[in-house]
Amino acid sequence: MLESAHLQFPKIFLRTIAALTLLPCITEAAAPARVARADEAAAYHATVEKWRQDYEADLKSDHGWLTISGLFWLHDGENRFGSDPANDIVLPDSAPADAGYFEFHAGKTIAHITPGVTATMNGKPVVTAELRPDSRDDRVALGALTLWVHASGDRYAIRLRDPNSALRRDFHGLTWFPIDESYRVVARFVAYDQPKQVPIQNLAGDSLALPISGYVLFSLHGQELRLDAQPDTDGGLTFVIRDLTSGKETYAAARFLDTDAPKDGKVILDFNQAYNPPCAYNPYTTCPLPPSGNRLRTRIEAGEKAYHHDH
Repeated sequence: MLESAHLQFPKIFLRTIAALTLLPCITEAAAPARVARADEAAAYHATVEKWRQDYEADLKSDHGWLTISGLFWLHDGENRFGSDPANDIVLPDSAPADAGYFEFHAGKTIAHITPGVTATMNGKPVVTAELRPDSRDDRVALGALTLWVHASGDRYAIRLRDPNSALRRDFHGLTWFPIDESYRVVARFVAYDQPKQVPIQNLAGDSLALPISGYVLFSLHGQELRLDAQPDTDGGLTFVIRDLTSGKETYAAARFLDTDAPKDGKVILDFNQAYNPPCAYNPYTTCPLPPSGNRLRTRIEAGEKAYHHDH
């Protein structure tokens, strides 16, 4: 999942104005309170706008999801790769015609580079190497191209990153709902003694086990709601959600929402930061569908809208 900035809502302390009578006190205090509230709202809007800009910049970067330009399912035995169309894994023209093959068996993948072809892994020349699934270290570079093994349930594929991908070149920007402070709520987090493994599917049709560390309870526009929470690598929480805008104003499969780590049993859910999974932009990705408890029977008119394109 993409890293996302975590917002801290601005804290502004108001001063009361002393007066000799009640009416002047109300009159004189009202104006500073309104100004402080306006300043607070402006600061919050600016923070959310900055978060959205950073999110889009990351998406468009050299390591962003728009650079993923291929997903090739491995079959048992040799999976040849290179720019020659006769290969099992056909790479862009910048790659050698015959770059080598991936030997795959029982979930184990070994890369064999054709003699004379320059390939590196972690900046060092490589001829033969085992590639562990979704490892940040076990990645083969052929010039600007990068290849590694991706696990989707019980299936394995070679994922290709190309900084010159058509998806990145043709990207035309994100759209969002207007920022609405009413969609920023405090939720009570209830942790499980041990994370539960909840079975779900991803968009590739593979079965996964989603770790759920607990759930949050909150009130939104007068409605009491609950969401299952997935632990994040930095101690925060991640939510895979769907609501009644899904498939209409927003991406049909799901949206993601991240929070900071719970504090005193509470977290802040800011749906103005709800964002699309990479599958919304890129057909070469695999994304989890929401667990059944996270399919909300309400409209969340906040966060990122659907990305309209022709993949």
